[in-house]
Amino acid sequence: TAASIQIVRDKFNYPIIGMEPAVKPASLISKNKVVGILATSGTLLSAKFSALLEHHGNDIHFVTQPCFGLVELVEQGDLESSALTTLLKKYIDPLLKEGIDTLVLGCTHYSFIKPVIQKLMPDHIKIVETGDAVANYLKHVLIEKHLINQNTTRGTTDFWTNSLDQNAVNVIAKLWGGDPKSFNFKGLWI
Repeated sequence: TAASIQIVRDKFNYPIIGMEPAVKPASLISKNKVVGILATSGTLLSAKFSALLEHHGNDIHFVTQPCFGLVELVEQGDLESSALTTLLKKYIDPLLKEGIDTLVLGCTHYSFIKPVIQKLMPDHIKIVETGDAVANYLKHVLIEKHLINQNTTRGTTDFWTNSLDQNAVNVIAKLWGGDPKSFNFKGLWI
């Protein structure tokens, strides 16, 4: 999102909601004002992310952790292996040593491995997922712009992907849950 959202917004004439780490909600709930952020290096190095920290970080100490390899494991469908646990421990331990009381899952992929992350965290640490804040904002925009669908019939689930091989289909089915035969897959080639 950080790398391409403005290009997409300039190209299309409808609201584009970007995914960004849930820095604002985390800064509001942190008691000791020490917030850890797990994210990709691309997100952490982006100008958009720097601006986000600057805007919400007046009295917050943000401890960022680039997480090389996590996205790839999730995209392979690896949601609970010992390799995943070892890698997560490597990324989480430094945050715990800094005394965080709140952890931001700064990549949408990380929600799929939240159960493993929770097992590695003390109970008092709050985990904030990016998707929750974005979903709430999306609902607000849809209502405000009178775009929310009032129809009560069940819609379809479309997955846009740049890879339509069987492995991608199997991983999406595992992550989303359900029978891949009921999904609509669309190609996305940029």
